[in-house]
Amino acid sequence: MSQFFQIHSENPQSRLVKQAAEVIRNGGVIAYPTDCGYSFGCHLGDKSALDRIRAIRRLDDKHNFTLVCRDLSEISTYARFDNRLYRLLKHNTPGPYTFIFSATSEVPRRLLHPKRKTIGIRIPNNKIVSALLEELGEPIMSASLILPGDTDPMTDPYDIRDTLEHALDLVIDGGFCGLQPTTVVQMDADKIEVIRVGAGDPAPFS
Repeated sequence: MSQFFQIHSENPQSRLVKQAAEVIRNGGVIAYPTDCGYSFGCHLGDKSALDRIRAIRRLDDKHNFTLVCRDLSEISTYARFDNRLYRLLKHNTPGPYTFIFSATSEVPRRLLHPKRKTIGIRIPNNKIVSALLEELGEPIMSASLILPGDTDPMTDPYDIRDTLEHALDLVIDGGFCGLQPTTVVQMDADKIEVIRVGAGDPAPFS
């Protein structure tokens, strides 16, 4: 049965943030709030936790997971980009975007798009996520909290607990955090393309 932490959305309690980070480090799978709905999260290097998320969502091995990062310097470890892309990132993060980049060798192969060797990257504008990433000191491997057969993510942490309490190790209640998905942007040196329009303004990338 999953633990349930109520963490303040503006002033996250450090004690609970530390405990949540420890759950992730120990191989746990969590549900946590972002600026675009709730997501599943687990440790970057944990294959068994990744497989658990795949099983809950019934995903095949071609599904792209996202690395949720603290800041631009952390992104540079996992994604390849030039100065022009860096400036675009700097002006539009943190925020409701997922950026698709060519991955560096630091990204585990199981997280990459099998043909294009790309990785999704996010820097959410959410204080709970920021505190959790700071405590962890590395990205969270993440996927939207959408259950099989649904088109929209779950938004109520109590519903998440009731539905998934035997499949998750922790549910973080950070309140309501929106229904709209992120805007997805393909970030290549020779071409920038908006793949999906969501909560983030697509204009800077058009």
